[in-house]
Order: sequence, then C-alpha cells, then structure tokens
Amino acid sequence: MEQFRQIGEVVGSLKALMVFRDEIQINQRQCILLLDMFSFAYESIAEEMRQNLRFEEKQTKWRILEQPLKELHRVFKEGEVYIRQGLETRDWWVKAITLYQDTDCVEFHIHNLLSCIPIVVEAIESAGEISGWDHDEIQKKRIICSMKYQRDCKDPKLFQWRFGKQYLVSPDFCNRFAAVWEEDRWILLNKIREKRKLGLTKHERQLADLLCKNLNESEPLNARLLPFSILVGTKDYQVRRRLGSGSQYKEIQWLGESFCLRHFFGDIESIVPEIAKEISLSHPNIMQIHCGFTDEEKKECLLVMELMNRDLSSYIKEICGPRKRIPIPFSLPVAVDLMLQIARGMEYLHSKQIYHRDLNPSNILVKARNASTEGYLHVKISGFGLSSSINLTQKASPNQNGTLPFIWHAPEILAEQEQLGSIGNSRYTEKADVYSFGMICFELLTGKVPFEDGHLQGDKMSRNIRTGERPLFSFSSPKYLTTLTKRCWHTDPNQRPSFPSICRILRYIKRFLVMNPELSQTNLPNPTLDYCETEAGLLKSFPAWGSSNSLPVSQIPFQMFAYRIVEKEKTNTSQRDTSESGSDGASACGDENVTADDPFSSGSEKKTFLTSPETLHTKLSKLKKSPDVKSSKQPGTPKGRSLRPPQMSPCGRSLRMNSESQLMAMSPKLRRTSGHASDSELS
Repeated sequence: MEQFRQIGEVVGSLKALMVFRDEIQINQRQCILLLDMFSFAYESIAEEMRQNLRFEEKQTKWRILEQPLKELHRVFKEGEVYIRQGLETRDWWVKAITLYQDTDCVEFHIHNLLSCIPIVVEAIESAGEISGWDHDEIQKKRIICSMKYQRDCKDPKLFQWRFGKQYLVSPDFCNRFAAVWEEDRWILLNKIREKRKLGLTKHERQLADLLCKNLNESEPLNARLLPFSILVGTKDYQVRRRLGSGSQYKEIQWLGESFCLRHFFGDIESIVPEIAKEISLSHPNIMQIHCGFTDEEKKECLLVMELMNRDLSSYIKEICGPRKRIPIPFSLPVAVDLMLQIARGMEYLHSKQIYHRDLNPSNILVKARNASTEGYLHVKISGFGLSSSINLTQKASPNQNGTLPFIWHAPEILAEQEQLGSIGNSRYTEKADVYSFGMICFELLTGKVPFEDGHLQGDKMSRNIRTGERPLFSFSSPKYLTTLTKRCWHTDPNQRPSFPSICRILRYIKRFLVMNPELSQTNLPNPTLDYCETEAGLLKSFPAWGSSNSLPVSQIPFQMFAYRIVEKEKTNTSQRDTSESGSDGASACGDENVTADDPFSSGSEKKTFLTSPETLHTKLSKLKKSPDVKSSKQPGTPKGRSLRPPQMSPCGRSLRMNSESQLMAMSPKLRRTSGHASDSELS
C-alpha cells in the first residue's frame, strides 16, 4: 500500500506542475501525453485494486504487489524528472538545440510504463485470486482469470479490443504515440519562424538557421552542416578538456551548457551524406548528434553531442577492480535493464540498416539515472556509422581499456579478417552485432572481460574463437540469462536471435525478476519457460515480429500477454502430467511433499518457480502446515483458516539447495567452472 501511495504522490505532484503547462515551450505535447498516461494508469490500477482486493488483507495477501508497484513508482519518478526538465528556465535556444530530436517521452518513459503495466495487472490478479475467505468464491475467481489467458485470446486486435484500456494501449493513446513527436517538431518550427518575424540578433539568426535546416526534412543533406563560425565564434565557446586517450573527443562549454565535441579531419565532402544521416537519428539509447559544423574547404568537421559520464568498460573496472571486493558489478535487475537498453539501441540502428561493426563496452556510454537510487544507469551506444567507417580500418591492437578488439568480433568476421587482413572490409551483418552483444552480456553478468583468464593470446585465441571456444559462466549464473547469451554468441549466425527477439525475451525476464524479487540472487531456480524456445514459437505465429523494422511500443503489452499465455499453457500441461503420473513422477528430484514454506515445484528434474496463479493456488492449500511437519503427512488447509503468501523458510532453502546439489552431481558438464568451452560443450 505504501508503494501505491508514493505513486499517487508523484501523480499529484505532476498535476500541480502541469498547471503551468503553457510554460513548456519545447516538447509540450509529449509532456502532456506522459501526464495523461500516468494519470490514467494510476486510476486504472486503483480500479483494479478496488475490484480484486480487500483492504483488510493488505498486510497478508498483498505482498506480491510490493515489487511490481515499486518498479512502477521508479518509472513514474523518472517521468516526473522528464517533465520537470521541460519546465526548467534555461536559455530557449539551448533547450531547442538539445531537445528538438528528443524521443525519450515515447521510446523511454512510455516504453518503460507499457513494459511494467502488464506486471502490475498480473500481480493484482494473482493477489485477487486468493483474496477473501470463501473457497468457492476463490475457485470462481481462478476460473474467470484463467479464461483471460486462453489460446483464442492470443490475437493482437482482440487483445486491444478487450484489454486496450486496461493495458494503456487504447486506440486514442496509440494514435497519440505515433503523432506527438511530429506535432512538437512542427510547433517548434513555427515558433522559430515567429521569432524571426519579431527580429533576432546575428547569433540567434545563425541558431535559427541551424534548427530550421535540421527540422525541415526537405532541406538537402549537405545543408545540415553549418559554418564553423556559428560554434567557435560565440563568446562563451570554450574547450575544457580532452576525453579519452585520443584527440578526437573533447568536453566543451557552449551556450552555457557542457557538450561532447568530436573534431576530425579528412575529406569531409565524401562523407557528408553519412554525417547527415547520423544527425537525423534519434533514440534514447544511441548517442545523439545535436548539430554538425564544417569549414569552407570541407577539410574539418565538428559534431556536437550529449556529454555522458564514462564508458561501460571503465565503469565495470571501477566497481570490480582488483582492490574491490564486489564479485559482480550489477544486481540481476540492473544487469538485465542494461542488456535491454543496449538491445533496444541496436534494434533501432538495425531498423535503419546501420550495423555497428565494433560493439564493445568501450563504445557503450553510461550515466546515472536521475531518479534512481538502486544503481540503474542510462545507456547510449556510440561508435557506429560514421565512427566505424573512419576507425575500423586498422589492424587489431589493444584499445584504450587494454583489451584486444577481436574478442568482441564474431567468428565469421575474424575468418574474413584472416583472409583480407583488416576488419574494415568485412561483410558485416546484423548477426555479427548480436555476437558482440552476447560477449557484452557475459561481462555485465560476471564483471570479467571475455577470455581474460585464458591461457591463449593473440592469433591462437582468435583461432580458438573461430573454432567455437567461448567464455564459461559459473554454475551460479542464472540459466535463463546464460541460455540467451549462448544463443547470441553461437558459431552459426543463423542460430543467433535478432535484436527485436532479444528485447522481447529481456522484457519478460524483467517481468520474472519483478514478480519474484527473491530470485534476483544467484543459485536459485529458473522460470517455467525456456524464453528462447518460446520466442521461436511465437515468431511462427506472428511473422511481423521477425521484421527488421522496429514495432511501435504500443505492441509491448500484447507481446508480454502472448508470452503469458504460453507460460499458462505450459504450467497447466505440467500440472496435468504431474497429476496423471502419480507420486513417482512427482518425486524426480527427491523433493516431493515439501513443506508449506517451499514455494518451488519439483515435478521434473529441473526445478521451477511457481509464478502462475494456478500453481500459487496449489501451494496455498498447504500454507497452514507447520514447517516442522514431516514430509509424509498429507497437506491440507481447513476451511475458514487464514491463508498466508508463501514464504521461504530455512527448511525450504535447504531442500532447494539439496536438490540443486543433486542436479550438479548428475551433470558432469557443469562441474567445470572456469576456463573456456566450445559450442559443443555449451549445447
């Protein structure tokens, strides 16, 4: 209840702020849309809680709501920061230059909201199924809830018709998602024209020209690069320091703000179309170029970009350095969030037919999220497009963080490099970037650079990578994440998932962690689903999901709903198989008739966590058993007695760990916890 109250405070604060909505001069429509979504979400959740829950049970049966509402509160707080920035009293021209291409409203804040709402709805439904004391009433609610997740409902149009409002994807909201960014750009362009009529200084006219040429898509590409004088001729332009070991990047002061400046030399005329294309890109998880400048001879180029804190490689080294005692750099929820942001940035680039060619932690920039106190970071991908065409023509040598670049490159790229002598001429595909992403996931989850503890170096390591050698996860690493990572770095490019598929899998993994916060630690059981297999099956049902074009964020609730239907079907099938097979089949791991405090099922050799209401209800029938009751005693809950949500007791943990020890003993492949393995060992 406390988390829901905090969400209400954020909504109230935003409504008070938006009394002055006319003061938002840049991206006003996007701020209004975000407030409307937050307000509607709050009212919708309140109505769901009124219909499904009983207030007097908030201390006992609402526990499943705590983490989903906490996650939703974080989404609301980040949205509040976004709207407050729109109301900041900064120089109008600075706000226009830094925000005219900003898509954070829909692609970051609304994306996160639509990813979280299905989790909150599911949590309320799960709590509602056990609400009340009448067993007949509880059974009826279970039946009604199960009807929602029938196979026939796995249709996007039917989903929007039946559940569009509940999941914030009503036709009205979807239309606004698609139109609001273009509306704000049109409004900004008209404001600039009005300012010109009122009269501008010489410097303001230059800034107006800069914005109009970038806002007007009918302008020729070479018009996007403006004269040096607009930047270096201003009074407050100042170079503060160099960034990194090279000389291309610098921190500058301009118009009272700090920016990152990229300064390079060469035949600028030949790459003007590529520069203009990069300037037109806009996504929350890629580095945004605000504007570009060149000299009259087109021999120098200056690109003004957002200033980030540091790269991911440096950040991980700072956390997990030799003098630090932290074994892994991030908690599982934060690591999965970082993986999702990187995957979303790459999904956007691939939708624009841009392949990164050098995706590694040094090209992933991070900064702290303003509203986060739990270590969450904002990720932006750099080093693609123009950067790759300039920088990737040299042979492999240690980069600024001391790692050999080829450890991030796919085996097919290394094979071509062996033949051609350089990576720059290799025929890159999107699947080569997926391989690099898999290696980044390994470092995010372990804090280790891939192959850093290997006995092979240089050409021998490159040869072994081509023949299938990969880093090894420890046994404690969550299988649902290691499975995805191994699919990404598979030797066969056709076996690697696309980034849209990776994004869908990671969103559902986030859902699993939010619904089961105790599983954010290692050495704990896995979800009921193999997410990679589930994604492959859903791709056959929905071919549009396999398109290279990014699907709108309005599709996210249905995608998660489709995953949930598959999970329900699997859970129901497992329960039927277990009931038919009898007690022998139910004790494959030696854990039958576990105590009431153990919320894990043991219907097969692989233990799974009970995340569905059906399996939760089965365990609830045992909740009144004492933890000291012998395993041979039949469970039961007398009618009228209080039901408590499942808790993990020391006894339950012991049973779970004993079962995992048996699994470990039965699996010779898993004994090896260091060194490297080939694809045959990982299958």
